Amino acid sequence: MSAARPPRPFFSPGSRSSSSATSGYRWIRQFLALCCYALLLMPGFIQVLYYYFFSNQVHRSVVYGEQPRNRLDLYIPTGTTESKPVVAFITGGAWIIGYKGWGALLGRRLAERGILVACIDYRNFPQGTIGDMVEDASQGISFICNNIASYGGDPERIYLVGQSAGAHIAACTLLNQAIKECGEGDTSTWSIAQLKAYFGISGGYNLLNLVDHFHRRGLYRSIFLSIMEGEESLKKFSPQVMVKESASRSALPLLPHIFLFHGTSDCSIPCAESQAFLDALQQHGAKADLFLYEGKTHTDLFLQDPLRGGRDKMLEEIVAAIHNDDPGESAQHLPVPVARRLVPEIMLILARRVSPF
Repeated sequence: MSAARPPRPFFSPGSRSSSSATSGYRWIRQFLALCCYALLLMPGFIQVLYYYFFSNQVHRSVVYGEQPRNRLDLYIPTGTTESKPVVAFITGGAWIIGYKGWGALLGRRLAERGILVACIDYRNFPQGTIGDMVEDASQGISFICNNIASYGGDPERIYLVGQSAGAHIAACTLLNQAIKECGEGDTSTWSIAQLKAYFGISGGYNLLNLVDHFHRRGLYRSIFLSIMEGEESLKKFSPQVMVKESASRSALPLLPHIFLFHGTSDCSIPCAESQAFLDALQQHGAKADLFLYEGKTHTDLFLQDPLRGGRDKMLEEIVAAIHNDDPGESAQHLPVPVARRLVPEIMLILARRVSPF
């Protein structure tokens, strides 16, 4: 009788190969799911791209700074010559693939409601790290605050909006600016007081809680920590943690009204992130509200719902908050435009099922 074969060590070469193969298969599945998702939404994407490149309402790649990615797109409403409320938008993209053009659908929908939209581009990793992204966002906001009047925008009615990674970058920018203004010798070219409100869509606000979550979803720990300038910087770039620190308390009264939006079925960034950020803000006296959308995923709020046309609950909340700031706003007395459907419902349902987000 031959001797019994000894058990294979847990960290054997075969085990590592198996793990690598599993990881490889997961990436292939994710890539195929992304391709199917994009293909199903392609009818809408083609129409939005046509609008982006050929509409005379869109002013692309306005320069706001010296870096190669320091550009922004403007979506100018048609109609009256009155100054328009302004949305400064920072798009998502996992800090790696963010691009100003991703805001074309939001820009189109808000421009239809009489709101001027400025989509700010910023350096992505590895071109820049989180500090560079926050710096770019701050420069873009400064440009908007100081120059938007020449494009028909009202510098007294500027609102900051961020989505996903962009919501995180925007929140960091907002808090950093508030902290600067509480210190001595602040030389900033814009002020928190120039922003009427902040809208965070599907954002992540405590990076300490998200490192392992992102790692499991394919944004590996080593890459994520490189984006965030090392593990020691996670607290520095976690808005929820910043709000709780005593050094930031004096800055909180400077913050504008904060509105947070999140889907309860968001797998990319759990809705608990927005809930915890809300609790921290309210606990320390900041004015904040949270809107949770039952069963909505990470992309439903930003893509599928606007592509569906008709009434868009989140968009209506944003528009209402903007127009309610000015009781005399003429747009309140105009018929609410019903957005046209851009993708058949069956394709939206299938896209939701295969979505890798």
